[in-house]
Amino acid sequence: MRYMQTGGFQNNPYMRLTLGLTLLLLLAFTATNFMLYFAKMDLSPSSVVSYYNGNEEEFRPARTYQSMLEVTHGHLAMMALVMLLLTHLVVFAPIRKGWKIGVIMTAFFTALGTEAAAWLVRFVHPGFAWLKVVSFVLLQTTLIFLLGTLAAFLWSGRRRQKRLESVLLGAETEEEVAEEEAHLP
Repeated sequence: MRYMQTGGFQNNPYMRLTLGLTLLLLLAFTATNFMLYFAKMDLSPSSVVSYYNGNEEEFRPARTYQSMLEVTHGHLAMMALVMLLLTHLVVFAPIRKGWKIGVIMTAFFTALGTEAAAWLVRFVHPGFAWLKVVSFVLLQTTLIFLLGTLAAFLWSGRRRQKRLESVLLGAETEEEVAEEEAHLP
């Protein structure tokens, strides 16, 4: 834990490589989220209702309990792990405490809201379609923010490591590096 708190992982090239590659996979994950959503629906509540409750004009049957249960089962586990990873890393980023709490809460609640909204539209009332649209947009925005924050955090660690290497090679004094680091975000 101390390793994460002090930013030591930023100076470890293997950790930056691992986290950077994870970042790339999660960027692809976010892109496929968009593709999957827009392959079935758009941002209008009527398209959400049509997808979950069926549409006779398009010969689209309503989603079954079993199919929704299978999708929800996989989504809940996957989103829990993705949100755990990303929010855990953002905890160590140099952003204000209030922002951290807000981002963490938004990440988990929009993931849950996206899943819950599908069930509410299908089995409670079509009027919950707006919740699906809002939750999807906020979830994707939060994922992009978390990934961007992680990328910036990793990049700043790379800059710090280069400065440290120049000190070790005698190009700068430790005081010069400390002064420069004080001005970094």
